[in-house]
Amino acid sequence: MKTGSRRITRITSAVLAGTLLAACGAGGREEGDEGGGTASDVGITEDSIKIGAHFPLTGVAAPGYSDIPSGHKAYYDFVNAQGGVNGRKIEFVSRDDAYNPTNTSQVTNELVLSDEIFGMVSGLGTPTHSAVVDFLNGEKVPDLFVSSGSLQWGDDPKAKPYTFGWQPDYETEGKIIGQWIKENMPDARVGLFLQDDDFGEDGEKGVEQYLSKEIVKVERYTSGNTDIAPQIASLQAAKVDIVLGFNTPSYTALSQLAAKKLNFKTKWFYSNVGSDPSLVGSLLARFAEGAVKDSPSLLDGVMTTEYIPGIDTPDNPWVKLWQRVWDEHGGDGELTNYRVYGMSQAYTFVQALQAAGPDPTREGIVKAVEQVGADFEGPALAPFRYSADSHMGISGLQVAELKGGVAEALTPVLTTDIGDQPIKEDDSSAADDAPPESGIPDVKPAG
Repeated sequence: MKTGSRRITRITSAVLAGTLLAACGAGGREEGDEGGGTASDVGITEDSIKIGAHFPLTGVAAPGYSDIPSGHKAYYDFVNAQGGVNGRKIEFVSRDDAYNPTNTSQVTNELVLSDEIFGMVSGLGTPTHSAVVDFLNGEKVPDLFVSSGSLQWGDDPKAKPYTFGWQPDYETEGKIIGQWIKENMPDARVGLFLQDDDFGEDGEKGVEQYLSKEIVKVERYTSGNTDIAPQIASLQAAKVDIVLGFNTPSYTALSQLAAKKLNFKTKWFYSNVGSDPSLVGSLLARFAEGAVKDSPSLLDGVMTTEYIPGIDTPDNPWVKLWQRVWDEHGGDGELTNYRVYGMSQAYTFVQALQAAGPDPTREGIVKAVEQVGADFEGPALAPFRYSADSHMGISGLQVAELKGGVAEALTPVLTTDIGDQPIKEDDSSAADDAPPESGIPDVKPAG
């Protein structure tokens, strides 16, 4: 594992606590100590910790997203097989909300009040998680690494002290996309295709910092309404040269199908959220009812962004680890980019749990992420932004073009922050991180 400058702060701040656990293994338990810690908080026993999350296991958003919890579980089982964290096995409970905020409220109540989870880890969706974020903070339940890039998960820690983002926020992504268009297609007529919630709004906010007069048409859709032909026809009538889409995978496929039916030929640039070529290819073939053959190459020429390595880079050390984890502990099916996403989040959670020490508490894990989370390692191409003043996740990404199901990078890793912070090339060497041989991180308790 890389031992560069990003770790110096963490090691320095944790050195005193680290001496107490100098003989610990990957899980942070002293050699020869067969027991776990104490039952220090809700969801914690001497030998287990229970966490949970809501995901769309059914419904319009299920394709792709329903793979994420299986990635989490596979990685936790991998960690559990090596003794867990501080002698505790991680129990992961995922519940189906069908991407419906009303359902999200119901299943979150069950997770918190009936299942008595220690924390929510990676609950998915902007409209769905928005329905429960205040409840979780009111109950002082750690709300870690939300599966969404909405600003609200990290821009105001005082209002939501228990909530943390994970992936790059949509404003940051929008800024980097906007700058790329400005520099590479300066005369383009730009159209926006947006999910009608914070996902689309935050992306639009970022894009507009670099494109203003260039944006000639903005169209929005409501998740659940699959008739988007009017929006695509409107973009076509505006004679746009490129469409920037902040939408989920199903709506990438629907927009591509609508464009084909209208013979609308333009350049497309989709947010990372909606650009998985294998998934979109299969959805497009299904929605076209056999008129289009299933193939990742259906998105050839589409622009997108990347912030973690995916299955199109099988020789990447992180992808090799995820393949090993899936082969040993996965269920049915193959490793997918959504399972990679889940494993990557799970790796971050294990670091947070290690940083919280041998007897973690809900408040303690929040403080630990604030103190040392900016130095967490993992597959992310850019560093995290965690601190007491910011609960924002990954700070950057790179622009890529899809060819034959493979994302070919067009830029170095670019980082920025919300607001008017400039975009710059990342110099942290985060993209050079590689997993330890054990496949389990080793973070000392925060001091």
